[in-house]
Amino acid sequence: GRCRSFHDNQLGCVIDNGNHLILSGNISTQGYIGRVGACDRLLTAERAAFAFMDLKTNERWTLDLGRGRGAWRLLMQMRGLPGVTRLDLLSVLRFRQASSNATVLELLDGAGAIYHRLWEPLCVAVLNTEPDCAMAAAMWPVVKESLGLGPDACRPVMAKVGLSHALVDPALTYLQQAGAEIEFNATLKAVQTDGRRITGLRFTDETMAREIGPGDKIVLALPIAGINAIMPAIETPDAFRPIVNAHFLLPSKSDKLTLMGLINGEAHWIFRKGNVASVTVSAARSLADTPSQGIAERLWRDVCGALQMTGTAMGLHRIIKEKRATFAQTPDQNRRRPGAKTSISNLFLAGDWTATGLPATIEGAVRSGEIAAKLCEE
Repeated sequence: GRCRSFHDNQLGCVIDNGNHLILSGNISTQGYIGRVGACDRLLTAERAAFAFMDLKTNERWTLDLGRGRGAWRLLMQMRGLPGVTRLDLLSVLRFRQASSNATVLELLDGAGAIYHRLWEPLCVAVLNTEPDCAMAAAMWPVVKESLGLGPDACRPVMAKVGLSHALVDPALTYLQQAGAEIEFNATLKAVQTDGRRITGLRFTDETMAREIGPGDKIVLALPIAGINAIMPAIETPDAFRPIVNAHFLLPSKSDKLTLMGLINGEAHWIFRKGNVASVTVSAARSLADTPSQGIAERLWRDVCGALQMTGTAMGLHRIIKEKRATFAQTPDQNRRRPGAKTSISNLFLAGDWTATGLPATIEGAVRSGEIAAKLCEE
C-alpha cells in the first residue's frame, strides 16, 4: 500500500510516490504479477545492464552482467566496472560469512573500487540504510536471489505507466473477481480478543465492524505505526530511514524507460520515463529536513550532469519526502522484526517489516503475504 501512483496536477502527469526497481529474479513478485494478470503492464529489459556515472570525475560506464543463468556465467561475463577485476567480485562471499552484528562498511571497506562502485550504492538502495550501520548479513539473501542466479535473474523490470497501474489496480480487480469485499477510507481502530483469539474488528466507520467467527483468520498487513496503535504488545522496529524523491519535468521527451545509478552526488538513481526524470535519494537523513526548493536545486544539478543538460533551467518539479520509508535495517532493528505468527491463534502479520528473511523491499512485502497466507491454511 505504500507504493502508489497519483496524478500530479502541477506536472500534469502520473508519478509514483517513489521509485522502485524490480528484478526478473524476484520470484515472489514475478509470481504475484502473473497471478493478477499484470505482465503486460511492466517492461523487462532484454539484458542485465545498468548505466552509472561518477558525478565527481564525469566517468560513465555500464555494468553489463551478460546473459544466461548461473553465478559462474555472470562472473565470466561481467564487465564494465572501472578498476574492478573479476577476482574482486569474490568479495560478494563476505556477505555470506557476515556475522549478525557486522555492518556493510566493516565487512567491505577494504574491498577497493568494487565497494564504492557496486556494494555501497547497492547497499544504500536495497537496505535504505547507511553502510556504516546497515546489517551486512541482510544483503546475502538479496545477492543470492539475484547475482547468485546469474544474469537472467538480474534484468531490471519497470512499470510502464506507474506502480498503481502495474501492481495495485490489477490486484484489486483480481480480488473483486474472486468475491472479496474491498473497503477504502476506514482505519482499523481496535481489535477485540478473548485472550487467545481475535473476536472482533472495529473501524473508524462503525458500520464496518466485523465479528470474527470460530473458523476465521485475520492477516494484518499494516505499516508499523498501525500495528503499534492497535497491538502495542507486539515488538516492532522503532527506528526509521527516509527516502527523498524528486520528479522533474524535462524539456524533451524520450520513448525509452531508462535507469542510471549515480556515484558521488546527492542523487542516487535517476529513472527517466517520457518527459519526467524521477530521482531517488535513499537513507536521506541529510536531506529530509531541507526545504523542498533547496532539495530540488541540489538534485537538479545532478540531473543536468547525468543527462548532459548543463545550463538547462529547472522547470516544474515535485519533491516527495517519505520520512518513515523503511525501518532502519541495522542489526539491532532487524532483531525487532516479528514473525508472521503471533501469540494470538487466529492472527497473522504481513508487511515488509516482518521477519521475511529479506530486506524491506517489494519482494519482501510480497514474500510476507505468501508466508502469512500459508500459515492461514494450516
